[in-house]
Amino acid sequence: MTYSIVARDPATGHLGIAVASRFFAVGALVPHIHPDAAVATQAFVNPMWGVEGSARLQGGEAADTVIADLITRDGGQAQRQAHMIDAKGGIAAHTGADCIDWAGHCSAVGVSVAGNMLAGPQVIEDTLACYLNNPDKPFADRLLLAMKAGEAAGGDKRGRQSAALRIHRGQDYPWLDLRADDHADPLAELERLLSVAGERYLLFAEEFATTGNFSGCPDRTALDRAIAEHEAKRQSDGVTSRSFASLP
Repeated sequence: MTYSIVARDPATGHLGIAVASRFFAVGALVPHIHPDAAVATQAFVNPMWGVEGSARLQGGEAADTVIADLITRDGGQAQRQAHMIDAKGGIAAHTGADCIDWAGHCSAVGVSVAGNMLAGPQVIEDTLACYLNNPDKPFADRLLLAMKAGEAAGGDKRGRQSAALRIHRGQDYPWLDLRADDHADPLAELERLLSVAGERYLLFAEEFATTGNFSGCPDRTALDRAIAEHEAKRQSDGVTSRSFASLP
């Protein structure tokens, strides 16, 4: 009932997952990311594949070892689908024999795509091809562009309802975490949210504290200047804000 892409940005090492489904709030349970590892768990979802799997990958276990153990221990594995990237870049995927057609997975270096209840194999094939064919796009845009290619190829055969985009930049907390939980065009809504995030939020995110810098940047001077410059440029370019925020 879902298709997703799990990827590591080759230029930065950042990890991201994008997912879409004809299911409510797909972003709540599918994506699981640690600083160096990521798991997407879907189909007749078992959240523990993501919770335990991502923690074990972060601890240094190989993706194929982890997924083999999850399959062995889960009595419902025939209805599960998951794919993951470990800390060394290894990829492993599982599509259970009882996942609803069409279901399957594919991968390339640094990226994995998997889906179930899809219009056909072209959904994951086009998602992967689009990602690989756009290496110069910013990571978030590249993930969303790939997902839209999968949607154009048929996507979830039942329709659309929710989507999510999560990116980590080497920390346990996300640099970006966007969700459209119940929407007629969830991927378009994620694009809107990404645009709004770029107006201010992502500028803040550059100054967040990290494990190597507990205080982050407590002086707002440079941040406030960057926000003002960004807003001035947006207005000079005639770009209208897509935010729904209101003023008092």
